[in-house]
Amino acid sequence: MSLRIIIVLAVLTGVTGSPSGTTSPAADAADATAHPNSVVEETEISGWKVSVEEDVMATGELNPDHYPAQRAAKVVQHYLNTQYGSPFRLFGLHRVHSGTAEDAADSGRKYQLEISVQEIINNTTEKCSAEVLFPGAGEQRSSQVQVSCEELLKISTKAQEEALFQKYQMNQSLLSAQNLPDSYGHIEPENQPLWHLGIVASSFVMLNESTENTLYNMAQVASIAQLATDNQQLKFDCRVLLHEMVSQEIIHWKLLFTWSPADGVKVLQMEKLPHCHDCKVPPNTN
Repeated sequence: MSLRIIIVLAVLTGVTGSPSGTTSPAADAADATAHPNSVVEETEISGWKVSVEEDVMATGELNPDHYPAQRAAKVVQHYLNTQYGSPFRLFGLHRVHSGTAEDAADSGRKYQLEISVQEIINNTTEKCSAEVLFPGAGEQRSSQVQVSCEELLKISTKAQEEALFQKYQMNQSLLSAQNLPDSYGHIEPENQPLWHLGIVASSFVMLNESTENTLYNMAQVASIAQLATDNQQLKFDCRVLLHEMVSQEIIHWKLLFTWSPADGVKVLQMEKLPHCHDCKVPPNTN
């Protein structure tokens, strides 16, 4: 658990309380700064009246619109993209309908969810059941996900993928692109598949990095370049910007990945780069 101390009143000596039932400035200040998944208690430190905000994990039935359910559901989105994503198939979280959370002995925290998942490119939505197990504190492993979305996975994009793969293989020069999307939220049509590949590859990072205290979104493919290869897979060097919504940090990652219609996207290397001071989230392209 983490603690935040918020000074809300001056020294108590000489300060008298109001006998009325109105809300005190201390309560107003605490309410204004409280995280949606926290509890606030008042205490006294060295003569100062303070509010201590303590982050807690929700247990039992969850509010579908609040952080705990939304964070777990986002992990399902990242998982689906790592398993089934392609230049012509991308998955996004459409809505959380319901969810519960419970401690799972020594293995972490388990979330049971009913969500709607959208296959973005084909604009198809299905209600799915999912289970997300976040690892316990100190465990160095990704969240474990089980999800049932049978109808969405029946959508076949094999023909489009084969055609794109052949086109990329037969190009006279290696492909490259930067700033997808640009500062105006624009992506040239010929670069859309590269943008989609960057999203799928970045989902491997977001799945690996996600915890109960994070909420990741893909922000931008800063650069992507096709590399020469002799095998039946295309290889790409890629830099992506990820937006961590809780801290509002823009995180820069370097990825090396391959793609083929037969094997999908496989991330070979991922490296977190130094803090990007000048990086900004481009406008939403949806």
